[in-house]
Amino acid sequence: MTEEGITQRNGITLFTIGFAKKSAREFFEILKQAGVKKLVDIRLNNVSQLAGFTKKNDLAYFLREIAGIDYSHKPDMAPTKEILDGYKKKTLSWAEYEERFSKVMAERQIENLVTPSDLDGACLLCSEPEADKCHRRLVAEYLRNKWGDVEIRHL
Repeated sequence: MTEEGITQRNGITLFTIGFAKKSAREFFEILKQAGVKKLVDIRLNNVSQLAGFTKKNDLAYFLREIAGIDYSHKPDMAPTKEILDGYKKKTLSWAEYEERFSKVMAERQIENLVTPSDLDGACLLCSEPEADKCHRRLVAEYLRNKWGDVEIRHL
């Protein structure tokens, strides 16, 4: 805080969003209204038929044409197939998922895959509608712990 009581930030703002339970209109409007500059797709599989309007090539096109937002895919920021399947099949609890994925992020040193400036105003994408039990929250929090001043905003 400055003497006038105004907080000065030198950090970054990192958004997160899940596409499930959102229409295309709602999804793109949320991103535009938040002022997102780049969408970073951190899904392991982004070409599934279940991805709908968020299939890799379609999503890159829609983001650019509808909202002027850049797109990149960073599967190294996704959990392994084994961790993901374990949680989906309920052989892993959320706590076990979190612990295993945290180890994977540390082993991969995901904080070195991008720079803070690469992610300033960027939005991490996955499918889960809410961030509480989603790897995008874990990625954002991990990066904040590594980099310091990161404001996380879940859209």
